[in-house]
Amino acid sequence: MSKTNLYPSLIEKLEDLKSLKVSLERKEVLKPLIEFIQKEKNEGNSIQLNFICTHNSRRSQFGQVWAQAISDFYGIETNCYSGGTEETAFNQNAIDALNRAGFKIESASGENPQVQVQYSEDKSAMECYSKVYDAEENPSKNFAAVMTCSHADENCPFIPGSKARIALDYSDPKKYDDTPLTREKYDERSDQIASEMIYIFENIK
Repeated sequence: MSKTNLYPSLIEKLEDLKSLKVSLERKEVLKPLIEFIQKEKNEGNSIQLNFICTHNSRRSQFGQVWAQAISDFYGIETNCYSGGTEETAFNQNAIDALNRAGFKIESASGENPQVQVQYSEDKSAMECYSKVYDAEENPSKNFAAVMTCSHADENCPFIPGSKARIALDYSDPKKYDDTPLTREKYDERSDQIASEMIYIFENIK
């Protein structure tokens, strides 16, 4: 698969994010996901990642969006999804953080609107909204369940159809909603997830 040309603003963002060092501890946490992707690639299988959190509103959305854009940037054909143990809505603060990072975003109205997230002129926009992890549009078999929060990991001991279950566990920026630190903490979490997706896909041969 050829590499995807991202928007210049996103390429600039990725270059900045490469300066964020992934700790040895986090590298160990990320290792099973690297191994899953590499094995699927080596065996010629479709690489499917379903990022799962409780509400599918913040961290799992960050995971899906960044993993899709970065895997395409590195030319590693990957299908990225997200879901929750319950349905809520794609949080506006998370949407704003992705917008600041360089994604082009269009939001519809409603309680759980479909949000169009685009990262390249060469690719159709991703349709992102809150849904349960086993929603019809998500894979039902042969995928990695990437658990982005400890609550979902603890309360969802079995994910039907998953080939692997991988816990990454990111801190929830929700606790900073409606505080002076809202923007800073959402950007921080988005940047962390993005930098770790860069590390993962840079290590796929």
